[in-house]
Amino acid sequence: MKLIIAIIKPERLEAVQHELQAVLDEEHHYRITVETVEGHGRQEGEVEIFRGQTIRPRLVEKLKVTLGVNDNYCEKAVQAILRGARTGPSGDVGDGKIFILPLEDCVRIRTGERGGSAI
Repeated sequence: MKLIIAIIKPERLEAVQHELQAVLDEEHHYRITVETVEGHGRQEGEVEIFRGQTIRPRLVEKLKVTLGVNDNYCEKAVQAILRGARTGPSGDVGDGKIFILPLEDCVRIRTGERGGSAI
């Protein structure tokens, strides 16, 4: 099992969801968690003018998308996120990052079911 964490631009969420649904949809639903986060990397925030001063925010708003997948779905999910999150044919600075972590266990609270079938 893998835990996939993707940091993406907020305006790309719908495209990412569409791509994930195409490869992960099981019985018309898939599991995803989305959080609003702030951070910085190579992308710089939009310049604002406040009281005559030019201000560039230190942090840029992004979305953190988290998925738990079985190993055989990992590459499909990563490729779907890449297709949905990338802006333009070759991408732009600030399109985001994808982190793939081993997932030791998963427990469905409702039934107590464990492992890959609980995802």
